[in-house]
Amino acid sequence: MFNILKIRLKEGIKSENIQVRDENVEVLGKKLKEKIDKYFQGSFAIREVDSGSCNACEYEISALSNPYYDVERFGIKFVASPKHADAIMITGCMTRNMYKAVLRAYENVPEPKFVIAVGDCVLDGGVFKGSYATIDGVQDKLPVDVWIKGCPPEPIDIISGVLKLIEEKFE
Repeated sequence: MFNILKIRLKEGIKSENIQVRDENVEVLGKKLKEKIDKYFQGSFAIREVDSGSCNACEYEISALSNPYYDVERFGIKFVASPKHADAIMITGCMTRNMYKAVLRAYENVPEPKFVIAVGDCVLDGGVFKGSYATIDGVQDKLPVDVWIKGCPPEPIDIISGVLKLIEEKFE
């Protein structure tokens, strides 16, 4: 134990400085913040619904809240109730068991409401397409405003997709 401590004290901690911010995140975030401030009075609330995914998309969505991306500083907030949301973000292949729950969540989002589809599975079922347990995505079940493709899409793509949605709907 003391040998390890002695080595650490002698050599020091060997680490590299990491880049704290990515320029792409900052540029997109600045644009997004301007649009959200202009059209949503500073706060764009999203209700995320997993309609039967492998959770890869959810990991990327949760990364949006980590210190690297920190989308809350741009005005994006994730809310627990669709009644408090401006948009619903759907992931997964749309299982038969989740279909009614997704419809209820969509119906409870106040007007104007937007649908953001995240990942390849939500488009047409992805790798789960044709399974007895799925209804193969939301493409003909809900009016999707923006598709964010990828398996899973990177957090920067999700930020770009939200920006694209706001630009297309309001400009």
